[in-house]
This record gives sequence, structure tokens and C-alpha cells, in this order.
Amino acid sequence: MTNPEYNIGLLMYPGMTQLDLTGPHQVFTFMPNTRVHLLWKTLAAVTSSEKMTILPTATFDDCPALDVLCVPGGPGQVEMMGDTEVLKFLQQQGQTAKYITSVCTGSLILAAAGLLQGYRAACHWAFRDQLGMLGVEVGNERVVIDRNRITGGGVTAGIDFGLVIAATLCGEETAKMIQLLLEYNPAPPFNAGSPENAGDVLVQQVKKFGEELIQASKAQTQAIALQHSSIAD
Repeated sequence: MTNPEYNIGLLMYPGMTQLDLTGPHQVFTFMPNTRVHLLWKTLAAVTSSEKMTILPTATFDDCPALDVLCVPGGPGQVEMMGDTEVLKFLQQQGQTAKYITSVCTGSLILAAAGLLQGYRAACHWAFRDQLGMLGVEVGNERVVIDRNRITGGGVTAGIDFGLVIAATLCGEETAKMIQLLLEYNPAPPFNAGSPENAGDVLVQQVKKFGEELIQASKAQTQAIALQHSSIAD
């Protein structure tokens, strides 16, 4: 068996949002000459925030050098931002990865690891201000590209992000073929998929629904921002 041309690693962790992981994963698995690694500390099943259990394919110790390092978001992101083992792994792979990437609030984990400062990046709309606290220039596009940092917005943007990675590594025609294979032709029933289109009432309802997570993430982000500031001084 020939070695893959590309190694893509997706970080897994308890409390991740499964679509942040499985959306881009679905795209990546159609890419030619590519091996996709689902990464965690151990090979024990990881449970997402939606109670879906997914098996890792490699541990941090077994992980090869990656061409693409990708971090999904989800409620578990708050704990991961302070997990020294996870941050150390990201920092190590970030030294050699061709592309350092994320989906949704995964960008907050990358920023906690010191891998997005000085770059422009995307995040879930409800957490963009927190990404800015960590010294990152925040974009509101579905996918933000800044040199070798490629980041997706919230949840479903992971599919768009995956197609951008496919085009970057394998060419636009391959990415278009994957898009057609997936019949990725969004036609949402409502024009409420962004805060700009949803209106303030709906935005406030969603923020209230996620208030506990937003506040926990904000507290963690502020603590890390203070820590980074102390190190810089």
C-alpha cells in the first residue's frame, strides 16, 4: 500500500459538536491519496455533546506529522482550552503542519494554544468577541483564509471549510466533484442562519439558550488572555 500524500488530523474530545467533526470528515474521506486521523489521548470512545460516541483512530503519541491539523468546536471546548496535554499536542503539530485549521469554536482552542495570534480567523458568531480577546483578528465569513490558517464559522460551515481544504490540496475540480457527490446544494427553509439575517429577537433567544456555555467560555477566555498577557510581559 502506498503512503498517503496527505495526512489530515481531526482532534476529538468529550463534548465536541459532532457535526464540527463529521462535516469536514465526510469531505476529507473523498479526497484522493489522503488518510484522515481521528485523534484523542486514548483510543477509548469519545462522546460528543449530542451523546454520539465516536472511536478515535490514533492517539496523540501515535499521530504522524500532519499536513492539516483541524480542531472542531463544541461545549467541551471550554475544558480543552485549559487542557495542557491537548494544548501541548496542538503546539507540537502546529510547528510542522502545512495548514492549521478549525471549525466553529475550535478556533478558541487554537488561540489558547497560541496558534492564531497575528492571524485572521473565524468562529461561531456567538463567540467572536471571545476570539478577539485572545489577540485574533476576527472574520465573519463562512471560511476565513489567512496564509496557512484556514478556519470555518459555526457548525455547518465545516462543510464549506472542508471543500476549501479539498480545493487547496487537490484542486478545484476535485473539490467540485466532492461537492456534487455530497449533493451539497444548500437551500435552507428559512433565512435565519446568521445573526445578520435572523434579527435581534431571535439572536437574543439563541444567546439566552446558550447563556451558560457562553459565560463559561468567556470566563475561560478571559483567564487565558490574562495568562498570555503575563507571559508577554
